[in-house]
Amino acid sequence: MIRVFRFVSVAEAVSFLLLLLVAMPLKYGADAPAGVQLMGPVHGTLFLAYVALVFLVREQLRWDVRRTVLALGAGVLPVAPFFVERHWTRRAAEPAAEPAGRA
Repeated sequence: MIRVFRFVSVAEAVSFLLLLLVAMPLKYGADAPAGVQLMGPVHGTLFLAYVALVFLVREQLRWDVRRTVLALGAGVLPVAPFFVERHWTRRAAEPAAEPAGRA
């Protein structure tokens, strides 16, 4: 489940950036709303998946209420889900290391 969350986190951030930096300028600068019509629902679906997955993985990642709220807030900032994926899920995704001195 954590691996799915990490994937959705990155996909949500990328879709948000595409919506803000590509689709919106095309809509208002070139009168081409097709990008927003395509990326809007894609981003919306990924955002909802991100929010749901925050609640599903919070116990596995041992997040307290504060960290959970911050992760949810990260979903509304364009690049913050990259931070969540990179720093807050990394330890849980890495395999446990062998204790020193054991073979």
